[in-house]
Amino acid sequence: MSLPRLRAGDRLVLATHNAGKLKEFRELFEPFGLEIVSAGELGLPEPEETGTTFAQNARLKAHAAAQATGNLALSDDSGLCVDALNGDPGVYTADWAGVPRDFGHAMKRVEDALQAANATSPGLRGASFNATMCLAHPDGRDVLYVGKVEGTLVWPPRGTLGHGYDPVFMPKGYDITFGQMPAEMKHSWAPGQRGLSHRARSFAQFYEAQIEK
Repeated sequence: MSLPRLRAGDRLVLATHNAGKLKEFRELFEPFGLEIVSAGELGLPEPEETGTTFAQNARLKAHAAAQATGNLALSDDSGLCVDALNGDPGVYTADWAGVPRDFGHAMKRVEDALQAANATSPGLRGASFNATMCLAHPDGRDVLYVGKVEGTLVWPPRGTLGHGYDPVFMPKGYDITFGQMPAEMKHSWAPGQRGLSHRARSFAQFYEAQIEK
Protein backbone atom coordinates (compact mmCIF):
# COMPACT_ATOMS: atom_id res chain seq x y z
CA MET A 1 0.00 0.00 0.00
CA SER A 2 1.39 3.43 -0.91
CA LEU A 3 1.02 6.70 0.94
CA PRO A 4 1.96 10.23 -0.15
CA ARG A 5 5.68 10.93 -0.17
CA LEU A 6 6.86 13.61 2.24
CA ARG A 7 8.78 16.65 1.10
CA ALA A 8 10.39 19.69 2.76
CA GLY A 9 7.81 21.79 4.60
CA ASP A 10 5.31 18.94 5.10
CA ARG A 11 3.96 18.38 8.60
CA LEU A 12 4.46 14.98 10.21
CA VAL A 13 3.11 14.07 13.62
CA LEU A 14 5.34 11.74 15.64
CA ALA A 15 3.00 9.60 17.71
CA THR A 16 5.13 9.54 20.85
CA HIS A 17 5.25 11.00 24.35
CA ASN A 18 8.79 9.64 24.90
CA ALA A 19 11.38 12.44 25.00
CA GLY A 20 14.30 10.11 24.20
CA LYS A 21 12.55 8.61 21.19
CA LEU A 22 11.48 12.06 19.96
CA LYS A 23 15.09 13.28 20.15
CA GLU A 24 16.32 10.33 18.06
CA PHE A 25 13.62 10.85 15.44
CA ARG A 26 14.34 14.57 15.15
CA GLU A 27 18.00 13.77 14.56
CA LEU A 28 17.06 11.30 11.81
CA PHE A 29 14.62 13.73 10.16
CA GLU A 30 16.80 16.83 10.44
CA PRO A 31 18.18 16.74 6.85
CA PHE A 32 14.76 16.67 5.20
CA GLY A 33 13.16 19.95 6.25
CA LEU A 34 9.91 18.48 7.55
CA GLU A 35 7.80 20.15 10.21
CA ILE A 36 8.02 17.62 13.04
CA VAL A 37 5.65 17.81 16.00
CA SER A 38 4.98 15.13 18.59
CA ALA A 39 1.73 13.86 20.04
CA GLY A 40 3.03 14.88 23.45
CA GLU A 41 3.70 18.46 22.32
CA LEU A 42 0.17 18.63 20.89
CA GLY A 43 -1.31 17.45 24.18
CA LEU A 44 -2.85 14.35 22.63
CA PRO A 45 -3.79 11.57 25.05
CA GLU A 46 -1.48 8.58 25.11
CA PRO A 47 -3.45 5.61 23.72
CA GLU A 48 -3.48 2.40 25.71
CA GLU A 49 -1.12 -0.09 24.09
CA THR A 50 -3.25 -3.21 24.17
CA GLY A 51 -1.52 -5.03 21.30
CA THR A 52 0.51 -8.19 21.77
CA THR A 53 2.94 -7.42 18.93
CA PHE A 54 5.08 -4.42 18.00
CA ALA A 55 3.04 -4.00 14.81
CA GLN A 56 -0.28 -3.88 16.64
CA ASN A 57 0.92 -1.26 19.10
CA ALA A 58 2.57 0.81 16.37
CA ARG A 59 -0.70 0.88 14.47
CA LEU A 60 -2.69 1.87 17.56
CA LYS A 61 -0.47 4.88 18.21
CA ALA A 62 -0.11 6.06 14.61
CA HIS A 63 -3.81 5.87 13.76
CA ALA A 64 -4.81 7.63 17.00
CA ALA A 65 -2.51 10.56 16.15
CA ALA A 66 -3.50 10.67 12.47
CA GLN A 67 -7.21 10.74 13.25
CA ALA A 68 -6.81 13.33 16.01
CA THR A 69 -4.78 15.74 13.87
CA GLY A 70 -5.79 15.07 10.27
CA ASN A 71 -2.10 14.73 9.40
CA LEU A 72 0.15 11.86 8.45
CA ALA A 73 1.43 10.33 11.67
CA LEU A 74 4.45 8.15 12.33
CA SER A 75 4.75 5.86 15.32
CA ASP A 76 7.43 3.51 16.54
CA ASP A 77 6.88 0.54 18.79
CA SER A 78 10.12 -0.96 19.88
CA GLY A 79 11.53 -3.20 22.52
CA LEU A 80 14.21 -5.48 23.82
CA CYS A 81 13.79 -9.21 23.23
CA VAL A 82 16.08 -11.42 25.33
CA ASP A 83 16.74 -14.94 24.06
CA ALA A 84 17.14 -16.59 27.47
CA LEU A 85 13.91 -14.97 28.68
CA ASN A 86 11.79 -16.36 25.83
CA GLY A 87 11.70 -12.98 24.12
CA ASP A 88 10.78 -10.93 27.20
CA PRO A 89 10.34 -8.10 27.91
CA GLY A 90 9.35 -7.66 24.24
CA VAL A 91 6.24 -5.51 23.82
CA TYR A 92 6.31 -4.94 27.58
CA THR A 93 9.78 -3.37 27.46
CA ALA A 94 8.59 -0.01 28.80
CA ASP A 95 6.28 -1.64 31.35
CA TRP A 96 9.27 -3.33 32.99
CA ALA A 97 10.44 0.20 33.89
CA GLY A 98 7.31 0.86 35.98
CA VAL A 99 5.48 4.17 36.43
CA PRO A 100 7.09 6.64 36.44
CA ARG A 101 9.65 5.06 34.12
CA ASP A 102 12.84 3.94 35.85
CA PHE A 103 15.08 2.20 33.35
CA GLY A 104 17.76 1.61 35.95
CA HIS A 105 15.20 -0.59 37.67
CA ALA A 106 14.24 -2.17 34.33
CA MET A 107 17.83 -3.07 33.46
CA LYS A 108 18.31 -4.60 36.91
CA ARG A 109 15.09 -6.58 36.47
CA VAL A 110 16.42 -8.04 33.20
CA GLU A 111 19.75 -8.85 34.82
CA ASP A 112 18.08 -10.55 37.77
CA ALA A 113 16.02 -12.66 35.37
CA LEU A 114 19.15 -13.63 33.42
CA GLN A 115 20.91 -14.63 36.63
CA ALA A 116 17.89 -16.71 37.65
CA ALA A 117 18.07 -18.44 34.26
CA ASN A 118 21.83 -19.08 34.75
CA ALA A 119 22.52 -16.99 31.65
CA THR A 120 25.84 -15.66 32.87
CA SER A 121 28.22 -16.25 29.94
CA PRO A 122 28.12 -13.97 26.85
CA GLY A 123 26.93 -16.82 24.64
CA LEU A 124 23.79 -17.18 26.74
CA ARG A 125 23.00 -13.46 26.88
CA GLY A 126 21.90 -12.82 23.31
CA ALA A 127 19.23 -10.20 22.72
CA SER A 128 17.83 -7.99 20.00
CA PHE A 129 16.36 -4.53 19.79
CA ASN A 130 13.34 -4.47 17.49
CA ALA A 131 11.52 -1.48 16.00
CA THR A 132 8.32 -1.38 13.98
CA MET A 133 7.40 1.97 12.48
CA CYS A 134 3.90 2.69 11.24
CA LEU A 135 3.02 5.58 8.96
CA ALA A 136 -0.72 6.19 9.14
CA HIS A 137 -2.99 8.35 6.98
CA PRO A 138 -6.13 9.96 8.45
CA ASP A 139 -8.21 7.88 6.01
CA GLY A 140 -7.08 4.65 7.71
CA ARG A 141 -4.32 3.51 5.37
CA ASP A 142 -0.95 2.58 6.82
CA VAL A 143 2.45 1.12 6.00
CA LEU A 144 4.87 -0.73 8.31
CA TYR A 145 8.68 -0.63 8.37
CA VAL A 146 10.58 -3.12 10.54
CA GLY A 147 14.17 -2.92 11.84
CA LYS A 148 16.21 -5.21 14.10
CA VAL A 149 19.71 -5.26 15.59
CA GLU A 150 21.21 -8.22 17.43
CA GLY A 151 23.66 -8.08 20.29
CA THR A 152 24.62 -9.19 23.78
CA LEU A 153 23.57 -7.93 27.20
CA VAL A 154 26.33 -6.78 29.56
CA TRP A 155 26.40 -6.00 33.27
CA PRO A 156 26.90 -3.58 34.91
CA PRO A 157 25.49 -0.86 32.64
CA ARG A 158 28.05 1.05 30.58
CA GLY A 159 27.66 4.65 29.43
CA THR A 160 25.14 7.42 29.96
CA LEU A 161 24.16 8.20 26.36
CA GLY A 162 21.02 7.09 24.59
CA HIS A 163 17.99 6.07 26.62
CA GLY A 164 16.13 3.08 27.97
CA TYR A 165 18.15 -0.15 28.00
CA ASP A 166 20.98 1.26 25.86
CA PRO A 167 23.68 0.99 28.59
CA VAL A 168 23.38 -2.82 28.77
CA PHE A 169 23.06 -3.58 25.04
CA MET A 170 26.22 -4.23 23.06
CA PRO A 171 25.45 -4.60 19.35
CA LYS A 172 27.03 -7.47 17.45
CA GLY A 173 30.46 -6.58 16.10
CA TYR A 174 31.13 -3.80 18.65
CA ASP A 175 32.86 -3.69 22.02
CA ILE A 176 30.86 -0.76 23.44
CA THR A 177 27.19 -0.44 24.32
CA PHE A 178 24.58 1.84 22.79
CA GLY A 179 24.91 3.80 26.03
CA GLN A 180 28.53 4.57 25.14
CA MET A 181 27.84 5.57 21.52
CA PRO A 182 27.27 9.14 20.33
CA ALA A 183 24.08 9.56 18.34
CA GLU A 184 25.85 9.72 14.98
CA MET A 185 27.50 6.36 15.63
CA LYS A 186 24.41 4.64 16.98
CA HIS A 187 22.26 5.79 14.06
CA SER A 188 25.12 5.54 11.52
CA TRP A 189 22.60 6.01 8.78
CA ALA A 190 22.73 7.82 5.46
CA PRO A 191 20.74 7.41 2.24
CA GLY A 192 21.62 4.06 0.72
CA GLN A 193 22.94 2.68 4.00
CA ARG A 194 21.30 0.25 6.42
CA GLY A 195 22.21 1.93 9.70
CA LEU A 196 23.15 0.36 13.03
CA SER A 197 20.31 0.79 15.51
CA HIS A 198 16.93 -0.90 15.11
CA ARG A 199 15.33 2.53 14.69
CA ALA A 200 17.86 3.59 12.06
CA ARG A 201 17.24 0.37 10.13
CA SER A 202 13.47 0.82 10.09
CA PHE A 203 13.98 4.50 9.24
CA ALA A 204 16.17 3.57 6.26
CA GLN A 205 13.24 1.62 4.79
CA PHE A 206 10.86 4.48 5.56
CA TYR A 207 13.20 6.95 3.85
CA GLU A 208 13.42 4.92 0.66
CA ALA A 209 9.64 4.58 0.40
CA GLN A 210 8.28 7.84 1.81
CA ILE A 211 10.71 10.77 1.50
CA GLU A 212 10.64 12.75 -1.72
CA LYS A 213 14.15 12.58 -3.19
